[in-house]
Amino acid sequence: MTDIAAGRLPPAQIAANFADAHPPLTPHEAVVEASRCYYCYDAPCMEACPTGIDIPSFIKKIGTGNLRGSALTIFEQNILGGSCARVCPTEILCERACVRMAEEERPVRIGALQRRATDWLMEHDPAPFQRGPATGKHIAVVGAGPAGLACAHRLALHGHEVTIFEGRPKSGGLNEYGIAAYKLADDFAQREVAFVLSVGGIHIEHDKQLGRDFDLATLQRRFDAVFLAIGLSGVRALELEGESFAGVRNAVDFIAELRQSGNKANLPVGRSVVVIGGGNTAIDAATQARRLGAEDVTIVYRRGPGDMSATADEQDWAQTNGVRIRHWATPHRLLGRDGQVTGIEFMRTQPGANGRAVPAGDTFTLETDMVLKAVGQVFIADPLKSDGSLALAVEDGRIAVDADRRTSLPGVFAGGDCVAGLDLTVAAVQDGKVAALAIHRQLMG
Repeated sequence: MTDIAAGRLPPAQIAANFADAHPPLTPHEAVVEASRCYYCYDAPCMEACPTGIDIPSFIKKIGTGNLRGSALTIFEQNILGGSCARVCPTEILCERACVRMAEEERPVRIGALQRRATDWLMEHDPAPFQRGPATGKHIAVVGAGPAGLACAHRLALHGHEVTIFEGRPKSGGLNEYGIAAYKLADDFAQREVAFVLSVGGIHIEHDKQLGRDFDLATLQRRFDAVFLAIGLSGVRALELEGESFAGVRNAVDFIAELRQSGNKANLPVGRSVVVIGGGNTAIDAATQARRLGAEDVTIVYRRGPGDMSATADEQDWAQTNGVRIRHWATPHRLLGRDGQVTGIEFMRTQPGANGRAVPAGDTFTLETDMVLKAVGQVFIADPLKSDGSLALAVEDGRIAVDADRRTSLPGVFAGGDCVAGLDLTVAAVQDGKVAALAIHRQLMG
């Protein structure tokens, strides 16, 4: 009998659990923190930022009270600077490179300062950018996630018209559907979409999927250029018997349901939850299950803590929320009764050649009524096919692109998670920006 139920915690507690996990700096705190910056001329933090934000410059402007100038410095390089301030792993990028780390092992809080500036401008001037003079060129963008939105905004600044085709009912991509609700609280993802669209010249058609409602060849005929930001639509399976048991779910679907729920107190969750995986999706799923009221939540990963793609800060965050993390084990068998999952048998693993995990020989079992699979997402090329053939090149399971994000098809560019690189919001924004500049150069000669 299943023990998956809603209402494990009072509604007020649920609301508090899914409120903003990291409240913003106060004006005084921001000025004090900005004063810690050395404003380095050859700032290593700037080199570590995938979008190349002039970090010393925007921090110095916060210190002098110029919040508008600070925010514009950020947004000119990263139009999704507001969400990146909240979800970017600054601890392994700009803040790790901060020279303060060498002195006191406490970097300047760059992410928090970025949020202070961007939040201020979005509140006081929600439309600071204007579309450039119309060029008569029309570009199609497939996908309204970070890469697609960044590309569309930069193209609009240059005066081009953009139509975005988005397969889901809402724009925002992973920011709307794939990130823990407490990281982007208060409908921030949609407020940011509105901020991007305020530039003008960008139109979005929702519930329009590539491969179902139109094909790539049609886009090539109708538009002057195409940018593909279609993400990773497939989810890896465990490939174990019993994977269809009730209570076994993809973690990305669990997170999306949480993100879209108007009343999280009505969301069912297991009493004992096991999450399989070692990335940010596993952390977000496990932590949110705990905050929904699951009494026992365990993440199981096949290798050691240093091998997890989730950062050390994310792992600590999960454990602070009462999530256990067990390493060196891989699922071996799903157990069930009457079609409902009741447990998982794990095979212990150990380090093998080339850092791979190999079986250690013995097993253990965890009882559970809910299993969340977070073992990775994969690129699905089928929507790109036309007449049964794939027209553009794919390498190592992603769309092949050059430094300008050009694909093997003339006039077709790609970026975000569907191409090789860091699977991060900030990296997707940079892909969109680089592609937009290349498209502009190509169209305008």
